[in-house]
Amino acid sequence: MSGEEVLTGEGMRFRRTAKAWKPCPLSELPDEILSRAREVGVKTDGTDRAGSYFQIDHSVILAGVQKEFEGKVEVMSVREASERYRWVKDLMWSILSRDADEYTRLAAERLDNGYFFRVLENQRVTIPLQACLFISTDGLNQNVHNIVIAEPGSEIQMITGCTVHPNVGRGLHVGVSEFFVRKDARLTFTMIHGWGDGLVVRPRSAALLEDGATFVSNYVSLRPVESLQMFPAAYCRGRGSRAVFNSIIYGPGDSKMDVGSRIFLEGSETRGEIVSRVIAADSADITARGLLVGKSRECRGHLECMGLMLSERGRVRALPELLAEAEGAELSHEAAVGKIAEEHIFYLMSRGFSEDEARSLIVKGFMSPEILGLPEPLKVEIDRMIELAMKGRL
Repeated sequence: MSGEEVLTGEGMRFRRTAKAWKPCPLSELPDEILSRAREVGVKTDGTDRAGSYFQIDHSVILAGVQKEFEGKVEVMSVREASERYRWVKDLMWSILSRDADEYTRLAAERLDNGYFFRVLENQRVTIPLQACLFISTDGLNQNVHNIVIAEPGSEIQMITGCTVHPNVGRGLHVGVSEFFVRKDARLTFTMIHGWGDGLVVRPRSAALLEDGATFVSNYVSLRPVESLQMFPAAYCRGRGSRAVFNSIIYGPGDSKMDVGSRIFLEGSETRGEIVSRVIAADSADITARGLLVGKSRECRGHLECMGLMLSERGRVRALPELLAEAEGAELSHEAAVGKIAEEHIFYLMSRGFSEDEARSLIVKGFMSPEILGLPEPLKVEIDRMIELAMKGRL
């Protein structure tokens, strides 16, 4: 294996060389890149976004904030942040271990940048910041390490869209993300995946919460993917901290997905919630995991996983797990996997809908972004993405 390639333990080989893209306004990028970016929630004209980061392959195209948010928010590449602030290097790999698996080791040894977002103390930025991680080279391995910091008393919303060029048939994306939610801060992070049939995707994420902190993670995946494996974690160490993981996953084609979330309720009076909606179509094989660990008295957690089968060839596994390690911890879960109930279809048909229309309405209701608890503008955007993904497939 040459220095221009990586070979995974699963026998997959990917290239390490890519064209160098020059920084430029997003409006100057090719239309096929911009259209794909818009599909995953990126505002390519920068409107309704406080700041933007855009990376194609290994090149940073854009990193900056709108003028009105200067002095409140910092947006830059993680390499630039490491050069500007010595303490950034101390934060990297402080929640996650670089030796956790072959993919974390790959990201540590062959880093291709990543984003750094920081909202300063007591600044409440309610207009979302956005990031896009884009692969334009067929067969490429892209490794990023992202750092997001919500300083004490701050509030931040983020949207990250990940996608590929229409001509990319295969690739490996490794995304390491570490979130630091300081005292009384609130961070809402929405990640939208729009990969492709031949993509191998390995996100590795963790959040650390201080006293009174809130971390809300929303995940949306609507396009096929060869293999997706992710099990993000939130560590509620501060008193009264709260973590929420919401996910909407639609697996079409031959997608293989092993996804889930973990919350460790370590501090007193901590709260955790995991809610997922999973749909398997065609020959998709999806494993939906959830883990709540109660490590302190007076902690509370709830896990809810609902799976829907749209094909006899698809498969959904729901694997909820509760672990109480302290007397007084209260943890609960509910999980269900099944097909669309015939009586629901018959009811809608009795109201004048065709069978296809009835099925479509049920699926769209099941995948409603209402569960994400997003502000109305973001909810409308994600609803539009779901509509586009479902068009012609139901």
